[in-house]
Amino acid sequence: MSASTLDPNRTITELKELRALTGDADGAQRVAWSDTWVRARGWLRAKLEELPVVIETDEAGNLWATLPGASEQALLIGGHIDSVPNGGWLDGCLNTLAGLEILRRLAATGTPAVTVRLVDWADEEGARFGHSLLGSSAFSGSLKPEDLYGLRDRSGTPMPEVLATHGIHPQHMLRAQSRQANAAAYIELHIEQGPVLESLGLPLGVVIGTFGVERHRITWRGQAAHAGSTPMDRRKDALAGAAKLALSIRDIAREVGDGAVCTSGSIVCKPGIVTSVVETAEQLLDQRHIDGTKLGRMLAMAKEASLRFATEEQIQVEWERIWRIDPIPFQPELIELAEAAVVETCGTSHRLPSGPLHDAAEVARAGIPTVMLFVQSLRGISHNKIEDTLEQHLAASIEAFDRLADATISWIQRR
Repeated sequence: MSASTLDPNRTITELKELRALTGDADGAQRVAWSDTWVRARGWLRAKLEELPVVIETDEAGNLWATLPGASEQALLIGGHIDSVPNGGWLDGCLNTLAGLEILRRLAATGTPAVTVRLVDWADEEGARFGHSLLGSSAFSGSLKPEDLYGLRDRSGTPMPEVLATHGIHPQHMLRAQSRQANAAAYIELHIEQGPVLESLGLPLGVVIGTFGVERHRITWRGQAAHAGSTPMDRRKDALAGAAKLALSIRDIAREVGDGAVCTSGSIVCKPGIVTSVVETAEQLLDQRHIDGTKLGRMLAMAKEASLRFATEEQIQVEWERIWRIDPIPFQPELIELAEAAVVETCGTSHRLPSGPLHDAAEVARAGIPTVMLFVQSLRGISHNKIEDTLEQHLAASIEAFDRLADATISWIQRR
């Protein structure tokens, strides 16, 4: 690897610079489509304009910086600069700024063997309108533009109205698929956002793929009744069913095992007053697994349990799928290259799946060979202002990512 101009400490300094520019006492505030996000993108664009790259924004709002190579075959390096409200200083932007540093190194050493393209995906988090992986799903072709017309933020503003202020129109977003042309591989670096690497005492790991997800809205229907005059054995309490399911999914995840996770993230009760038995409880359920068959088993077990609880509580239950995605494995040869890059950098590697979704999953769905690196997260905490990673681990991750970029360029040439 020729890394004479690679400077991981410069990336760490820029991460801190971005934090100061777009954060406050509560954390990062780079929510997509906000003024702060626009400011962050302007800051990134200014950095890119110092390099011999072509800068473009596609029809889905993704920002591209292309360093032309000897071949039109392209290595894509991706990340996202948007954050959740009150988020951490590394989630997403580490990917992007590490990619920027790789572009600098490649540009300083002459024309690369293949074209290298850095992409800042638009609205990975889905924090404002609830649609995660927006820009990358337009790129992959999995986006359903018609779904965006019904989305509103908390103030009631429709998503298409906000997108239009940024020059983006849902009916044109799938044109971003044209950016797949000549894409030969995709690599991404991300903080782990979990506790596995820290528990193993390892700075870096290789991601073998992303979990499949089943996400449902479960509506429990009972009968409102006076809290003071309705005997316990005569109640039709919708919340009782939701509560039982919220507890039982923990046992379901344990039984299925192999990293299974189930989460009841919200229960909204109506009429929602202290003097009434709950008539309606709307519950959100998120289930994830790296194995598609086991993911289906978890869903079947949860549905079976819900019917049992509905009978026990004399209430009704209805299921509505909100969203799903199959488990997405990453490219085996790139996994090997990623592992070699990690071992060369810090001596030891570990392979693990990703529970959170990433733009890399959408790129892989498009059939582009893909792999990710994870760097250790302290306490396993992310989407929180206390999100952190040791600076020596950040530096190691940028070095390993650069090694992976070089190895992937050679791999593209051999194909």
